[in-house]
This record gives sequence, structure tokens and C-alpha cells, in this order.
Amino acid sequence: MRQRQLGNTGLHVSRLALGTMNWGYSTHTDQAAAQLATFHEAGGTLLETSPTYQQGRSEAILGELLETTVPRERLTIATQTELRATSRTNLLDCLHGSLRRLRVEHIDLWQLRGWNPNIPLQETLETLQHAVNSGKVRYIGLSEQHSWQLATTATLRRTLPTHLPLASTQTEYSLLRRTPENRLLPAAEHHQLSALAQAPLGRGILTGKYLDETPPDSRRADPNLTAYIDHHDTTRAARITHAVTTAADGLGTSPAAVALAWIRDRPTVGAPVLGARTHEQLKTCLGCEEITLPPAIQAALDDVSDPHNDH
Repeated sequence: MRQRQLGNTGLHVSRLALGTMNWGYSTHTDQAAAQLATFHEAGGTLLETSPTYQQGRSEAILGELLETTVPRERLTIATQTELRATSRTNLLDCLHGSLRRLRVEHIDLWQLRGWNPNIPLQETLETLQHAVNSGKVRYIGLSEQHSWQLATTATLRRTLPTHLPLASTQTEYSLLRRTPENRLLPAAEHHQLSALAQAPLGRGILTGKYLDETPPDSRRADPNLTAYIDHHDTTRAARITHAVTTAADGLGTSPAAVALAWIRDRPTVGAPVLGARTHEQLKTCLGCEEITLPPAIQAALDDVSDPHNDH
């Protein structure tokens, strides 16, 4: 798997990231171990987790696997701050909690999640700088921020005594959700940040499995996740998914591989985050590394997913 530079920093990561949102819920420890081993064997290095995933269980499982499955030094670990944890005390408590659950001495990419207007941004940035200076964090990222928030953060960090290594921004981005192209991605490009594309398969819809029915073992069949899927299940989504499946048939690959190859090669994207629940799903997703979309197919997918063409 090829490596990419994240933003204007010295951090290089695999151009696919393994997400762990399902670990500790629908993905148990043995399944997570199989995913991690396969991802590493394929050349993957970037692991994405968060203390908000299963109330820290995702981080804890990854911490276990770093001692038994893949050596920590071969991986780049990205985790997030708690939502609204932007005061000095909250941030440092969050950092120490992640370090403890992950069983590591440092986090490679610590992502500031959300925006709290009640805490001075200067305090937040100074605390992030302290975390970097202490050696407990190597690089800083942003997550779930609007374009103006990204721009404000990226600009104000230049007032710090030392350079804050800001590398990336994480946001939901897929053929079904191209909203980030309007403002967020141009802002990221201007400030030399890469994007980590969350939910790149449109929450599973782009795999085509929901076109005719709801598989009994799918997220949509889970009452806790139905609304998460249905939010994207529209007439437009069906039209895009049919285009993806048609392209996959022509290329002799899976719809997931086509959708991931499209997002992987978008400008500014550092890596799509693969949120596979099972080992088999992950192997299917990794199939995108075997293809490069022909220009004609890429253009067709650009056109069918263009929100301005929606009627």
C-alpha cells in the first residue's frame, strides 16, 4: 500500500486508514485482531480510533492488540479528544485516558474534535502545544469542524511561540456526501492540511447491499443504527449506487472498491477511513488498492454524484 504525506508535515501514513468505531460493539476482539493483522500485511499503517467509540472500549481493544498482534512502532495511531473537551484540564485528562487505554507512550495524531465557543481557542491551542512539547503527542489534527473553524484554528496557531504541527482534518466525505468540497476542503488545501474521509462508503449504502433488501446481519438491521443508515438512503443515493455497481461489474471488482478508489484519489484526501465490521468486509475494501479508476469512469461518477445535477 502506498504512503502519503499528511499536510505540510513530516508525517507519512498509508493511503487507507483502518477505523475502529465498531470495535467493542459489532466487532469483537478476535475479529479486530484479524482485521489488524490483514491491514498490516497489506501495508496499512494508519489506525483511527476515539475515546467516544464504545465509551473507550475501541481504544482499549487496540491497546491489547498492540501487545499481541502488530508491534506499536509499525503503526500510526490517530485518536480524538472528547467532544467539547477543549479546556486545559479536560484536554489533558482526555489525553492521559487515551494513553492509558492504548497502552502507549505517545499518540501520533491527536485530533481536536468539535468546537467549544465557551473556551478561549488560545487556551486550547496552548494545551495542544504543551502535549506536543511533552512528547505525548507527535502531530495535531482537527475533526468535525466547519471551514471557518478550521481556518480560525489554522491561523491562530501561528501566534504560538513554537510551531504547532497541524496535519489534517477529519470529516464525512463520500460519493453520497460531497458537501466538504464546497468550503471545508478548499480551506484545508489553503492551510496545507490533508483530509481523512470518514464514512467513505456512505455508511454502507455504496456497497449496493441495500438496493433490494436489508441483510439481517447489516447495520441497518440493527435498531440502534437504522437511523444512521437511513439518513443517506435517498433516490439520489440509489442512482449513485447503481452507477458504482455498474462500474464495478465492468472492472471486475466490488462496488466498495470502486467507491473507495474514487474517494482515495480525490484532491486533498490523505486517506479514507475504512469502517469494516468484519474481516471479510475489510478484505473487500482493500481490493481498492488493486485498481485505479479509468478517467471515463471517474468522470461518470463525478457527474452522477454532483449535487448540482440533482433534481
